Amino acid sequence: MKQLLLVFLGGGLGSSLRYWIGTHLNNSQDGIPYGTFTANILGSLIIGIILGLALKNNTLSQNTILFLATGFCGGFTTFSAFAYENHIFLKAGDFMTFAIYTCASFILGFAAVFFGMWIVKVI
Repeated sequence: MKQLLLVFLGGGLGSSLRYWIGTHLNNSQDGIPYGTFTANILGSLIIGIILGLALKNNTLSQNTILFLATGFCGGFTTFSAFAYENHIFLKAGDFMTFAIYTCASFILGFAAVFFGMWIVKVI
């Protein structure tokens, strides 16, 4: 039950921060979801750092990993919003934005995870 509560609390914090970022960065003028993009890439970096620390030093407890990685990062990042935003681009016939947003999200997301783990390794 304690682990479920940790994931719940971390997820609530992450979701709240994602909402705040979205309200400040998503652009209703051009429809580009900068907030979702920022949250997903930043969340990928954070989870890379968290899991890098967990692997390197074995200093993070299982509860800390559940709170930060599963809870916070799980709530902070959002695949469902990413998928919906891409649906909107396709429905509008905006294939170029769809392609750029999708490719940039995947490439930079993976790169951010690896960069986060690399940061921990060299520090």
